[in-house]
Amino acid sequence: MKSLERILNKAKSWEDDRKPDYYLLYFASILMMIGMVFSYSLSIFTVDYYDYNQFHFFIRQTLVVFISLFIMWSFAHIKPSVIFDEWKLGWRIFGISVFLMIIMNFLPAFLVTESGGATRWIRLPGISIAPVEFVKLGFIYYLSWSFHRRFTDLKKISLTKEAKLIIPYYIILGVLAVFIAILQKDLGNTVLMAIIMLFMMYYANRSLKILSLIIILSLSAFGALIAMAPHRVGRIKSWWSSVQDSYLSPFPTWVQDALRVTEFDEPGQVSNSLNAIYNGGYFGQGLAKGSLKLGFLPEVHTDFVLAGLMEEIGFFGLLVVMALLIVVIIRIFRISRRVPNQIYHLFTLGVALMISISFVINSFGITGMIPIKGIAVPFLSYGGSSILGLGLAIGMVLSISKEIDDRKEKIS
Repeated sequence: MKSLERILNKAKSWEDDRKPDYYLLYFASILMMIGMVFSYSLSIFTVDYYDYNQFHFFIRQTLVVFISLFIMWSFAHIKPSVIFDEWKLGWRIFGISVFLMIIMNFLPAFLVTESGGATRWIRLPGISIAPVEFVKLGFIYYLSWSFHRRFTDLKKISLTKEAKLIIPYYIILGVLAVFIAILQKDLGNTVLMAIIMLFMMYYANRSLKILSLIIILSLSAFGALIAMAPHRVGRIKSWWSSVQDSYLSPFPTWVQDALRVTEFDEPGQVSNSLNAIYNGGYFGQGLAKGSLKLGFLPEVHTDFVLAGLMEEIGFFGLLVVMALLIVVIIRIFRISRRVPNQIYHLFTLGVALMISISFVINSFGITGMIPIKGIAVPFLSYGGSSILGLGLAIGMVLSISKEIDDRKEKIS
């Protein structure tokens, strides 16, 4: 009885009377459940191709969604000081995920899943884990803690001294890029993490001069990573062949001739993605009635979920889904703006950036505006690691949202 009483007293000490942002909880939950529905609707070809049970992906996604919902609801009722300081959850996520990402390159073949010549998942009984989805969240926490510690109260300093302060972060990002961009061949998430770091650095009170220098160095590193991998060069040329006419039309003929690519065909996935979007029209073909998912867009329930979603529920349906996502992003930004703790402010800012930039990169990729990067659509793409990582992120933000109750301005 005494041990049970101690547990109950401990649990009570985690809670307080301040309310979290329940609207954020509700809208994030709705988006996850929409993704759960489309994990069934859009996976029909993959299920048939691999001879899975028709509910194979739906059951897996449902399980992870409900675990994530439980995490979000639980964290919403726990003090942020417990999650961040007592549990040190941010550090644990970062340390464990980086460790898993490193060791997966040395695991035997039966413990890893290969895709495109790269190992991105650790295979366990019944589940697969993509460490990079948790590395992103841990990296955001590390930046929020470190930027607060080193930059918040820093007085104006010379550009040289400021550069010396910034270099260690680029070394860390560079080490992570070796495992993510080179060994896993996942340039998209490396770019995502670099953009998040740049924005967080700006809001952590760094000068525009050093940020301009960082952008130049980042673009140079980005170009080097592309040049190092022939498959990325081919992907860039393939993408450029499909959009070059519209981009080159304002320039003189000699510029067009110099930059035009002729030996690459238009990417088939992007063409079929655009066809799916066109077929959807304003109101869609109807749930589970899309046709481009039948082998024309392989794995449409993952990277191309927005194209499959629009074919089935149309432009207006997509607008509803986007409105829900925008509400989630705005509410996280509002929490970030109003929370007094600088670490919490930077962390919530990073989570909002991770969600919004991931959506932009994916949506631009499937429409051919930029090369396809293979980044999941937050809340909607099939993938247990992605959903679970988002569940942890939103749960931590919900816990932080209770801190704004001490301020005059509350979330409406």
